[in-house]
Amino acid sequence: MIMKSAILLGLTLFYLQIGHAQGLNDFSGDDDLEVSGDIFSDFSDDIIGMEMAEDERFYRFGRFFSFELGVGQTTYDGNRGSVYLDDPPSFALQLNYFMNFRVSVGVGFEYSSHHFSFTEAVGSFPSAPGLISVGAMRAFFGYRYYVDTTNLSTAITYSNPYFTGRIEYWYMTNKFENQTGLENDTGGGLGFGTGFGLEFPLEIKKTYIGVEFLFHTVDFHDKFTNKYMRLPDGTQGVDDLSGNSYSTKIFYVLNW
Repeated sequence: MIMKSAILLGLTLFYLQIGHAQGLNDFSGDDDLEVSGDIFSDFSDDIIGMEMAEDERFYRFGRFFSFELGVGQTTYDGNRGSVYLDDPPSFALQLNYFMNFRVSVGVGFEYSSHHFSFTEAVGSFPSAPGLISVGAMRAFFGYRYYVDTTNLSTAITYSNPYFTGRIEYWYMTNKFENQTGLENDTGGGLGFGTGFGLEFPLEIKKTYIGVEFLFHTVDFHDKFTNKYMRLPDGTQGVDDLSGNSYSTKIFYVLNW
């Protein structure tokens, strides 16, 4: 009798243990662990939603095009800078297209005047070449990146700082003012410009006043000319006309 009772108790405990284990392994009722939908699709929807929100904000608050009219000064260093005298102002014209709040691309033209002179024979001139006036025209394609100033001070935010890079083509014209029998010395050269600028709003999205500082490196057509070399018994002249250029521009901006 005692043996039968022990066997019955053991079987009862065994079935209870099996039932408890099955209950622990049954997750059908656990909503927290149930995965619904495609996580990659949900992530994609979030990206598209953010992009649409950013586009809507740009269409409402952003600038689409800008037209710039500027004046400034263009200078040079090296041998070119040692003989050139600048005749300010330089003039600038530019049209920009804004791709978003941060990036714009543009095309434009700039023109500056300079002069230099030699009062004695130099290089290939047996007599003094005299006054030579220089016209520097450049066409360019530019890229601007406007810095995110969201977490900076109000003054910096409203100055709209940006970095810029340009591909330029310089066309130089040297006119011999005292040697009327000589043809103008003309030629072009490829160059690159880089720098930064600021734009201060007069009326948000409509009108701005800007300032820009650029460094230019240019392969001038007369960069390595020896036309103006110093003669053995002379006191004037340079070995070549190598040198870089620097420009400062103040401009008025119309936006739409």
